[in-house]
Amino acid sequence: MTPIHSLRFWIGLPLALFILNFLLTFHNVWPTPWIRYPNELSIELAILVLLLAGYAEWVRLPGKTALFWFTLLLLILVLGRYADVTSPALYGRPINLYWDARHLPNVAAMLITVASPWLVLVIITATVLLLGGLFGLLRGCVGILWNGFEPTLTRRLLAAAAAGVIALFAVGKASQKLATEYWFSLPVSPVYTGQISFALEAMLGAGRHLPPSPPLDSDLGRLQGEDVLIIFIESYGATVFNNPIFAERLAPSYEQLGSAIEETGRGVASAFVTSPTFGGSSWLAHSSLLSGIELHNEGHYQLLLASERETLVSLFKRQGYRTIGLMPGLQKAWPEGAFYGFDQIYNEASLDYQGPAFGWWHIPDQYSLAKLHELELKNQDRAPVLALFPTTASHIPFLPVPAYQPDWAQVLTSEPFPPEALQDSLAKRPEWFKLGDAYVTAIDYELTWLTGYLGEWAPEDALFVVLGDHQPSANVSGDRASWDVPVHVISHNSAVLNALVEVVLRPD
Repeated sequence: MTPIHSLRFWIGLPLALFILNFLLTFHNVWPTPWIRYPNELSIELAILVLLLAGYAEWVRLPGKTALFWFTLLLLILVLGRYADVTSPALYGRPINLYWDARHLPNVAAMLITVASPWLVLVIITATVLLLGGLFGLLRGCVGILWNGFEPTLTRRLLAAAAAGVIALFAVGKASQKLATEYWFSLPVSPVYTGQISFALEAMLGAGRHLPPSPPLDSDLGRLQGEDVLIIFIESYGATVFNNPIFAERLAPSYEQLGSAIEETGRGVASAFVTSPTFGGSSWLAHSSLLSGIELHNEGHYQLLLASERETLVSLFKRQGYRTIGLMPGLQKAWPEGAFYGFDQIYNEASLDYQGPAFGWWHIPDQYSLAKLHELELKNQDRAPVLALFPTTASHIPFLPVPAYQPDWAQVLTSEPFPPEALQDSLAKRPEWFKLGDAYVTAIDYELTWLTGYLGEWAPEDALFVVLGDHQPSANVSGDRASWDVPVHVISHNSAVLNALVEVVLRPD
C-alpha cells in the first residue's frame, strides 16, 4: 500500500502539522516555565510548507540533509518562542541576548551554589532529555511532512492549504473589516532578527549616547556634615505594598521600623520612584542614582564608565566627605569601581566575614553594616561619610536568609548566631515555583536589621536613603507589575526632609 492510501498516513500528517503548529504558537502559563495551547496558527509554518512544496514540485524532493537542517531550523524557532514567551512571565521583561548572555555563567553558578546537588543533577539531566526529545519529536513530525511531499496529490493539497492560511493572514492585515490576522500567533523569526539587529547596533555603537548630566554643584549645606548612607535593598519593589498578602505579612516589621524612627527622634519621607531596570541588573539602578542619568541597558552603563561624568561620589568628596562602597556581594575584582573614585571599597574579602555562609551571597547584610560601623562610623573624630551599600540577602532565590542577631557585637564574631537559629536558617530552601514566601522572608530580614541599627547603633546625625534597586522578578511581583520601587529618607534633619517633601517626595 502506498503512503497516500495508508490510513496511518492520513492520521499522521494532520497530527504532525498540529504538533508543529503548536510548537511555534504556544503561550506561557504565567508565572511558571510551563506552556499552554493557544488555539492560534503559525504564519511561519505555513510559509515554510508552501516553500518546500513548491521546491518539491518544480525542482526535486528535498533529501535527508535538507530534512536535518529543516528540523534544526524548527528547533531554533521553538527555543526562540519559548524564550520570548517565558522571559516576561518569569523576569518581567523581554530577553536581551546581547547583554543578558554574558551574565548567564554567574547566574548559573549562583543557582548551583544555592540549589541542592540532586536538584542541579535533575535539572541538567531533564534539560538534556528535553532537548533530545524535542529534536526527536520535530524530526518525526518533519519526516511525516516530508513523506507528504512525495505524492503529487498530497504535495499540492499541502501547498493549497498553506497558501490559504497565508491568504487569511494577508487579508486580515489588509482589511479593517476582517480580523483574521488575530487567528495567528506572533511570528518567532522577529525575535531573532530583533536580537541580531540590537547586537549589531550595540557592537557598532549606533545610537548610543548619554543624556546630559544634572548639575552637581551643591555645597550640601542642608546636610550640615551629616553622614549619608545610601542603602539599596535588593529586589525591594512596590510589590511589598501592592500585593495584599505581602503587605499583611510585612506590616508588623514596618510598624517596628516606624517605632524605631519615632523613638529616636527621626523623621521619614517616603515615595515610589521608577527604577531603570526590572528583576535584575541592579548596577543600572545604583549607577543611575549616583550619576543622575537613567541607564536602561548595559550599553549606557559602559558609556558612563568610559566617561568623566560627575557623580554623587565626586560631589561629596569635593565637600570633604569620605566616600565608601560597602559591597558584600563583590566577590571578584571590580575595575569599573575606579570610575566612581570611592576612597574605600569593602568587598567580600576585605569585610573578613568568619561566620557561616548563606548560599551564594556569603555575608549577612547585618554583618556588613556592623562592620562598616566598626571600621568607619563609630569614631567621632573623623570626616563625614557617604556610604553606598547594596544588600544581598533579598537576592533571588531569597533563601537561605540569616537570622537577625539582636547583639550587634556578637554578629562580628566567628559564631554570630545561636546553633539552633543557624540550623533553622540554613534548612530553609526556596520553592522554585513559589518564591513569594521566600521573598517576604528576605525582605522582612532586611527591615528587621535596619530597625535594629536605627534603634541602637546608628550615628545620631546620620541620614539614611533606603530604596529598592528594582522589583523582584515577575513570578514574584505579578503580571504587568510596574517598575516602581519604594524610597525612604530617614533623618533627624527636618530641613532636608521638608525640602524633599516639597520638591520631590510626598510624606508617607
